[in-house]
Amino acid sequence: MTKKIFYEKIGRRYVPVSEYNSEWVDSFPKGNHLVMCYPGGSSRRFNVDPNYASLIAASRAAEDAMSQALVKASEMRPRRTPITEQQRKAWAKLAKAFGEEVYYIELPSAREIAEAGIKALQEEANMLQYNEAIKKAYDHLTLLVKLSKEEKI
Repeated sequence: MTKKIFYEKIGRRYVPVSEYNSEWVDSFPKGNHLVMCYPGGSSRRFNVDPNYASLIAASRAAEDAMSQALVKASEMRPRRTPITEQQRKAWAKLAKAFGEEVYYIELPSAREIAEAGIKALQEEANMLQYNEAIKKAYDHLTLLVKLSKEEKI
């Protein structure tokens, strides 16, 4: 942590006028923020609109894709990838024996399952961005939301 106080001479005295603190520089206030890192630097945008309307719309449109991704991510699987043909056949036989019942040999982590769902959501949202009618409708929605908000003083 680097802390430095800056002074200004007023008359015959030096008066502290500002303070630099590296912890303050690297901290974030309450809210939604966007941090971008790139070669040679980074940028921060504070109080970014989290765009919940698009997220909700995309999640409704991506419901099937997310469900399929979650099912695939949570499929039963061996601890290690089978390496022999005999192991592969035994695994296929085991999976067939259990049939439609879901039986986890090894549970994927909740994080893995969530990432699969989020990835499906992002793919669906990216597809929606290319539809001009959806972009215009969203622009109208954000304009109406901003116009209807009451600023609290």
